[in-house]
Amino acid sequence: MKLHWFLPTTGDSRTLVGGGHSVPTEVARAGGAAHTAGRYREPDLDYLVDVARTAERLGFESVLTPTGTPCEDAWVIASALLAHTTRLKFLIAARPGLMAPTLLAQMASTFQRVSGDRLALNVVVGGDPSEQLRFGDRVAKDDRYARAEEFLAVFRGAFAESGYDFAGDYYDVADARTRKAASVPPIYLGGSSAAAGPVTARQVDVYLTWGEPPAQVAEKIAWIRKLAEEEGREVRFGIRLHTLSRDRSEEAWAVADRLLADLDPADVATAQAALASSESEGQKRMRALHGGAAPTDARALEVYPGLWAGVGLVRSGAGTALVGSHVEVADLIGEYAALGIEEFVLSGYPHVEEAYWFAEGVAPILQQRGLL
Repeated sequence: MKLHWFLPTTGDSRTLVGGGHSVPTEVARAGGAAHTAGRYREPDLDYLVDVARTAERLGFESVLTPTGTPCEDAWVIASALLAHTTRLKFLIAARPGLMAPTLLAQMASTFQRVSGDRLALNVVVGGDPSEQLRFGDRVAKDDRYARAEEFLAVFRGAFAESGYDFAGDYYDVADARTRKAASVPPIYLGGSSAAAGPVTARQVDVYLTWGEPPAQVAEKIAWIRKLAEEEGREVRFGIRLHTLSRDRSEEAWAVADRLLADLDPADVATAQAALASSESEGQKRMRALHGGAAPTDARALEVYPGLWAGVGLVRSGAGTALVGSHVEVADLIGEYAALGIEEFVLSGYPHVEEAYWFAEGVAPILQQRGLL
């Protein structure tokens, strides 16, 4: 099992920080009651260094560095953090269609050499039409997956010393190559729509799902595994979740209650109206878990024992958290691992403090059970 952490490049807080591709920036910055209590933390370099060094110190494999206009640029931030870390890897989110695949191969190749192979790529095809239009991208959603497959074929091919030729519907390149040989970074991709399956089966190393209940995750694993087997390939599986664990279960749920109470109903309504416009099938599945409602009791949003959908009230993308005692959280991680999940991309509010709660509370239990 590999454990990864997250770089909060939209900002951080002791309460839920919203935002994302669809959610207005003012909702993200407000973070519910964060602005009134002075809890919001700007994603400046000093703070992101704190998060990265914490993740490295606590033994996380890498940090997911997100993409999108609400975020600081992933490549600039990851490159800056290389000098402040020694072992930590960077799972950098990148969007096919917003740059040439040969250019991304050149960037990735350089990053691998200067970092000592500390790069992985999280391919994001994009699910919010307004966000895509900010970059002038008018390609339809399913076609974006087809484009991503061609993009990844050229990207991989450019790492070959002999150069790579390709002619497709979206790319026509001759002699694609990088300056010097480097290892191809592992490629991660998530997607719940039917169009995500074929590109994953043919081009992706790790399929990522957002944190749905185990039965739904099992269905996704079976789906991708079958497609990969038909292509003669094996794909690993990962899951993206938030985490909130404490010494006792009631302590964790008390924090979840406080996070829920801190949310401004107006911010929830604004966020949900924005998220309703998303084309992402995964986003629709996240919204279906909580229904857009913000009850007064956090337990009302427990969609499976220990799986809480409250984060998705104001945040796009991954909207569920593991909540409970350290043992209970370890139990649920073990349940996902038994399904075939090998990589856990985790986060928590705030990202420095919650990394310690997990690493000092949950990780030792996973080690005792032979999962780490």
